[in-house]
Formats: sequence, structure tokens, C-alpha cells
Amino acid sequence: MIEIKEIPLEQIRRPLPRQTDSDKVKLLMESIAEIGLQEPIDVLLVEGKYYGFSGCHRFEAHQNLGKKTIRCRIRQAPLSVLKKHLA
Repeated sequence: MIEIKEIPLEQIRRPLPRQTDSDKVKLLMESIAEIGLQEPIDVLLVEGKYYGFSGCHRFEAHQNLGKKTIRCRIRQAPLSVLKKHLA
């Protein structure tokens, strides 16, 4: 079952380093400030913890805007799925 809800940025672990395009982040910041986030980021819920592997530009835009939460599409997964993402 997939659930969509606002999650505090500080609760989302981002275990893989990502390179972001500063111009893309800036454009997203303008869009989010004007009309809000249009597409939630995807997170895995594993053993009560949230892990984000995509949506790095949207996540960084929210951080730069000083937002405390971000809308997420949450998929519950076992530890084995998390390990595959980290491999």
C-alpha cells in the first residue's frame, strides 16, 4: 500500500550522495514557492525509518526554502529491499 503524507525533512535519511544541478534546484525553489510541490518524492519506510533515494532536487529545494516538511509517496519495504538500494 502506498501512502502520501508530509514528512519532516529531518526524518528522511538520504544514504547515497547525489550531485544536484544548482540551476534546477533554483527553478524548483521558485516553482515550489509559487505553486507548491507538484510531485511528491518517493521514500521507503523500513523498520520505522524513512529513506529517500530519488527527488534530490526537490528535497534540496525544500531545504533551501527553509521548509520543515515535504510531501512524500511512502512505500513500506523490508530490510532486504533497502539493502538492494544500497548495493
